[in-house]
Amino acid sequence: MSYKTEQEKFWAGEFGNNYIGRNKSDKIVAANISMLSSILKKTKNITKIIEFGSNIGLNLEALKVLLPQASLSAIEINDNAVEKLQRFDDLKVFHTSILDFEPEETNDLVLIKGVLIHINPAELNHVYELLYRSSKKYICISEYYNPTPVEVEYRGHKEKLFKRDFAGELMDKYPDLSLVDYGFVYHRDNTFPQDDMTWFLLEKV
Repeated sequence: MSYKTEQEKFWAGEFGNNYIGRNKSDKIVAANISMLSSILKKTKNITKIIEFGSNIGLNLEALKVLLPQASLSAIEINDNAVEKLQRFDDLKVFHTSILDFEPEETNDLVLIKGVLIHINPAELNHVYELLYRSSKKYICISEYYNPTPVEVEYRGHKEKLFKRDFAGELMDKYPDLSLVDYGFVYHRDNTFPQDDMTWFLLEKV
């Protein structure tokens, strides 16, 4: 697989493999169920979902609990993560970089969580287009938020984490997207912590 950006190589390689080891537990799935249930209760008639950058599928595990009849798809760049996605019997997996993904169909819900922050900023407009084209109705973005673009050192690495108002930029780019709801999950939540994630649910109107 060839890569356009340094960030893709980073996640496809050793760092991405190590990330898998750090992020797999029933507690994470439970927290995902809590957060995603808050999001999904604002939606209607979700039968088809695609996740951009699914890693080993901890969000997908939560979605299978919450919407057991929904058809699920995943885009994932890391070989080891894709191998672990094989535990899902009926999951359609696109083993590719998000930047090389070409939507074949639309989905009721497009989910991206903790991924836009790691995309090369020069490629964001392209990724926004892919999110929009992949969605029939809803787009859910869950990322680190900042009102203006800023780079943050990530585990000793530079140019690997970028915060900004992703949802706002997406709505500016596509005026037919409206904000349905948004929320924040604190890393010190007493029961279901997330990594200070801010989520936004957008709808095509």
